Amino acid sequence: MVFVLDKHKKPLMHCTEKRARLLLRRGRAVVHRLAPFTIRLKDRVLEDSEVQPLRLKLDPGSKVTGVAVLRGNEVVFLGEIRHRTDIEDRLAKRRMIRRNRRNRKTRYRKPRFLNRHPEKCAGCGKNAKHGSRYCRKCGQRPKDNGNRNTWLPPSLGARVDQVIHALRKIRVPIGGISVELVRFDTQKLENPEISGVEYQHGTLFGYEVKEYLLQKFGHRCAYCGGESGDPVLEVEHVVPRSRGGSNRVSNLAIACRTCNEEKDDWMPGEWLAILQRSKRKLDRVRAVNVQKALGQLKVPLRDAAAANTTRWALYRRLLSLGSSVKVGSGGRTKWNRERMGLPKEHYWDAACVGDSTPEKFRDIPAWVQVWEAKGRGNRQVCRTDKQGFPVRHLNRQKRHFGFQTGDMVVAEIPRGKYAGRWRGRVAVRANGWFDLFVGGVRAVQGVSHKHCRVLQRGDGWAYEQMRPAVAAPPHA
Repeated sequence: MVFVLDKHKKPLMHCTEKRARLLLRRGRAVVHRLAPFTIRLKDRVLEDSEVQPLRLKLDPGSKVTGVAVLRGNEVVFLGEIRHRTDIEDRLAKRRMIRRNRRNRKTRYRKPRFLNRHPEKCAGCGKNAKHGSRYCRKCGQRPKDNGNRNTWLPPSLGARVDQVIHALRKIRVPIGGISVELVRFDTQKLENPEISGVEYQHGTLFGYEVKEYLLQKFGHRCAYCGGESGDPVLEVEHVVPRSRGGSNRVSNLAIACRTCNEEKDDWMPGEWLAILQRSKRKLDRVRAVNVQKALGQLKVPLRDAAAANTTRWALYRRLLSLGSSVKVGSGGRTKWNRERMGLPKEHYWDAACVGDSTPEKFRDIPAWVQVWEAKGRGNRQVCRTDKQGFPVRHLNRQKRHFGFQTGDMVVAEIPRGKYAGRWRGRVAVRANGWFDLFVGGVRAVQGVSHKHCRVLQRGDGWAYEQMRPAVAAPPHA
């Protein structure tokens, strides 16, 4: 699909690639953006056009967020937003470097926290001190975007910002948004009596618990890790019910049917002793994994905690976009996906979010758009080793020979090892010999700037596309 804008840059209904080529050839449209590909019509305005509001659906995750756009039962757009996972480590490294700099005999650096705007305290409502993270009077954090107690760590707040920035690149008329707000409530899974047994024993009971366990054990058998070849995964009681085991989530694991039947009603220690005496390769793998599974039973889910922490912040940001927002649970998403026989992918999960999911999908896109957050560069001019000591210095100038790291370029190399036409993200050097990344991999190393041409300036994102995981489901 191709995004279409009117002459005032307002979104219209999308079109096909063939239709976009005809409009460009006849001079009725111009290319507004290459990635994602967007055209702008010269002779059309939104007021004179008929639009059909589409539904945007999201499956938020800690590392990857699935996106889908639907028009009824027609799938218009499928995509994945890949978040940055290095923010916490980079902040820790920067903190270490600054602490080392305070202890060295370097030039005096004036404090920089006085150039910030005063912030309102979330507790007492008064202006907090410039640059302070806590109010000295009541000890609470300042307000964030006008909402009380909504401060998020930078690593989590960046995920919300990246989702909103990516949605602004999907230039279609949006009539409503569906988002998976509640993946699983770990407190009510541990103790269903908190709000009544009926809360968990509804139509979707079992999907919430199993989805939690699948996420916890990585969609693989906790005992054999998939070595048995049995694709059927079941909920298994580590301490069997017949031996006094409970239905608490801390006593549940995911196991294939083969391992579940062979374990039978053995206690974990008894089964482990049997496996250690066995000479089969599969049993040796099980013996190692059983010990890991026992240590993982009460380990919290880090990715699930990140998703649960950012869900309400994302919900409030989606409300600010001006469209109606509907929410759904992870159990309902899985129920819809399994009902249609779709694979476990982030974009299919997004298409199956909420009660607005149709019975069947039709007109599946041929490509899945993959947008990965890369950032806009690094202001650090002194690179250090792991102990924090300087090892080399970088040039303060970011642009060389008209190119900057992150720009989308096309390189036409006439001869040599990399002869041919290449297109991707560029990494520049001051000497004029650049590297080219295609699909996140360094494909060309040491190409002259004379052979490169800028297609689109870098905006902090890498744009790729891939085929859907499996064949599309049958049409309705």
